Amino acid sequence: MTTITLIGSRLADVGREFVYGGESPDCEGCPYRGQCLNLSEGTRYRITGVRENAQTLDCAVHDAGVRAVEVEPAPVPANVPSKVAYAGSKVELAGPCPHTECPSHQYCVPEGADFDDERVIEQVLGEPPHDHCALDRDLTLVKFAAESE
Repeated sequence: MTTITLIGSRLADVGREFVYGGESPDCEGCPYRGQCLNLSEGTRYRITGVRENAQTLDCAVHDAGVRAVEVEPAPVPANVPSKVAYAGSKVELAGPCPHTECPSHQYCVPEGADFDDERVIEQVLGEPPHDHCALDRDLTLVKFAAESE
């Protein structure tokens, strides 16, 4: 389902994905709060359209102001234990990983998915980008289905 929201003008590109972080302290008293703070915190979104004829509005958070965009929840790529990596199954992430230098870290600790949540696997993508897991986990790269609003 498409939602219209406001995002920083420099970030307003079709296809850009982001995880909504919630309200900034600088949002206090802003007249556009209702249009900006209408997403679910912690959810990954993809911009599907930019309102071309809409004006750029002043913003205390974004130096170049904000623009109206259309967004929808986006799938989340993640590493999960291989033994449960089947399209359509509900799984949890394997757990936190302190190895930030690993090429798979962004998939083991993905933005837009929490460790305590079960998510549905939309697609199995295959081998993760690392050669060896420092935590000795057998992992498979998958795409979690987008969260429903």
